[in-house]
Formats: sequence, C-alpha cells, structure tokens
Amino acid sequence: MACFDSSTVSNEGVGFGSVVAGRFSLLLAWMAGTTLTFSTASLNTNPVTPDFSGLCGLYHAHSYARSDVQIATDHGAETARKLPPEGPPPVVEKAGASQSGLWAGLGLRKLMDTPLRDTSICQGPDGTWYLTGTVEPFWGFNEGIKLWKSPDLTNWTALGFVWKYGASPWHKKFLEAKKPLWAPEVHCLKGTFWLTYSMPGWDGTARTSGSGLLKSTTGKPEGPYVDMQPAERMGDEIDASLFEDDNGAVYFLWHSGKIARLKPDMSGLAEPYHWLRTTTSDPDPKHHSGLCAGIFGKDSFDHVGYEGMFLFKRAGRYYLSCSENFDGRYSCSVAMSTNLFGPYGARYEAIPHGGHNVFFQDGKGQWWSTFFGSDGTAPWQERPGILPIRFDESGRLRPE
Repeated sequence: MACFDSSTVSNEGVGFGSVVAGRFSLLLAWMAGTTLTFSTASLNTNPVTPDFSGLCGLYHAHSYARSDVQIATDHGAETARKLPPEGPPPVVEKAGASQSGLWAGLGLRKLMDTPLRDTSICQGPDGTWYLTGTVEPFWGFNEGIKLWKSPDLTNWTALGFVWKYGASPWHKKFLEAKKPLWAPEVHCLKGTFWLTYSMPGWDGTARTSGSGLLKSTTGKPEGPYVDMQPAERMGDEIDASLFEDDNGAVYFLWHSGKIARLKPDMSGLAEPYHWLRTTTSDPDPKHHSGLCAGIFGKDSFDHVGYEGMFLFKRAGRYYLSCSENFDGRYSCSVAMSTNLFGPYGARYEAIPHGGHNVFFQDGKGQWWSTFFGSDGTAPWQERPGILPIRFDESGRLRPE
C-alpha cells in the first residue's frame, strides 16, 4: 500500500493557492477548479452538533490513503498488550472544532483528536455510538481492533481492544509477517454487532491481501467475536464493508467496487462477486491514482475509484462511493444507479479530500459524510470528522 506522508506538511499555511472567502464562493471556486488555500491554525469555535437519534443508525468512515509516494512500512512488532480483566481505564476525549479555509462555514468538525484512520461508527440499540478504525502503528503490526463509545458523538470513552487477529487459519502468514490490520468497520444489524476487517498482503503484494467478517456472539459491541469464515479470506482485497438492502439481504463489499450477497447466516458469500463499473469513462490521468492501471488495466477508466468502497441507498437510488485521486486530492468519488448491480452513471468528485468516507442520515433527516483527511492538503490528517451534505435536484451530493 502506498500513502501520503503527512510528516512533510507544516501545521500552518498548508494550502495550494489563494484564499477564497465565503461559503458559496468557496464551493463555486472548487467546482470551477480554482485553487484555494486553507490554514490549520484557525478554528471555528462554534461547531455544528448534529442530531443522531434512531436505533442501529449505521454509518462508517473507512479511509486508507494511497498515492504514488511510498513510505517505509516496517515499524517492527509491538509487544502484545493485554487488557486487565475489568477492561481499560476510561479515557474521555472531546470533539474538536471545525476547520477554517476551504471548509469555513461548511460544518466540518473533528470527532476527537486521537490518531485514527478509516473511521467507522454505528449506533447501538440503546442509542450509544461506537467507533473503530485503523489504530497506530498504521503501517506496522497493530494487533487488532479497538472500540470507543459515546452518548453524543462528542465525548468518547476508549474500550480498548475487542478482538486481536491470529486465531483463524488464514491469518497465519499475516501474523508471521507482523502485518497491520486495516480499515475495520463496526455494524449493528440482525440483532447483533459485526466487524469487518482487512490486511495487506503477507508477501508485500496485493495478491495475498484479504478481508473478513466477525460476529459478536453476545450481541454486545465488546464481543466476544467469532470469525464467520476462519478457514479462508472472505474478500480477496482490502477495505471491507457491509450493505443491507430494503429486502433484508446483506452484501459484503470490498476494495474498488466488488460486492456479493452473503448467505442468510452471513457465514460466507452466497454468490460470485460482481465488480461494479460506470457507464461513462473518465480518462483524465489527473483523476486517477497511479495504482489504477494495475488494478483495472492500463486503458480502463470505467471505475468509481480504486479503494475504500461504500454503498448506501436514498430515494430509490444506490450511491456507490470509492476513494480516488483528483489532482492530488484523496477524494470521495460517487456514482449513482437505480439498480444495485448497475449500470452506474458518470462518477464525480463529491467530497474533496474526503476519500474513504461514508454517508449517513440523522434522526432529523439531515445527511452527513464522515471525514478523515489523508492527503497533505486536507484540513487535517488522520483524525475522524463529519460534515453535513446536501443533494441537488439531480440527486448529486455536495458539502453543505
């Protein structure tokens, strides 16, 4: 996996052009291609607080950045950490403020200041929110999956590790190679909690990467969890997710548009996977990661993105999102269809710098996008956030 190295980015004056003031002028400038500058030093002290009522209101933010820049991934193995019987001591963190500059007036705010990538959140039956994501060391052996909980998406309490990989037979070579666990997601459906997870190739190639699915045996977010397919990987690449359709069927999704219906007990795939594509190609080389040619073929441009797949449904339309590189921005690309397996229309850059995100609706009907920040020109890097979105008359979504 390649990545953006944020260590070379200064904390102030991170930008790429001149400042364009005002909410609508910023959006219009962005859509017209005008370059903009923002500063991480100036913060909005009045962040928007959304209403997140409803039970098992699922959403996730899963994002893993890739570009053509390689960084060292061998951070060495950490000593295994064991939690005391009573669990970790509570650590409460509060949400941060909104970011200024490009996002001024748009309601973007951090959920907490803990380093985390590929953030995923869902709401439990009692209204409590649960959060997970890739934990440090991001590029080294990070053991497994941690959870946080919050009553209001503002104050977060760490629950520590709820699962560590290694027990399933297909994990053996990954554990021997001390590979990280990437992009876990937490889901609340079918009366219990589920965790998806993935790991990069144990031999250093994408060919041996994989993803799996865990089920809480107690119905509690803390688990314990059982691997639903322990003998072999469920997905043949990284960035796994789940989607439940209106008829109750649940689908396993991963990577760059791969999707397959799960068996009724969710113990494995019930069909070969479909690879969702768009009807309109985008051949602009500045709108693609350098990894796209290796994934889809040198002259194939009919994909939504190259990783970080997510899917949701609104007003009879399926919204397929993936991460893509637009002029150096690790952004969220979206395409729409009235059928689950397509055809999907032309893709577009929906959330700049917001790659590997997800969308969700609160109890008042407001739609939101999660945000994580990976490229060097994002408002921040490797922290979970959210921002409100709107849908125009054609159904396309934009930051609000």
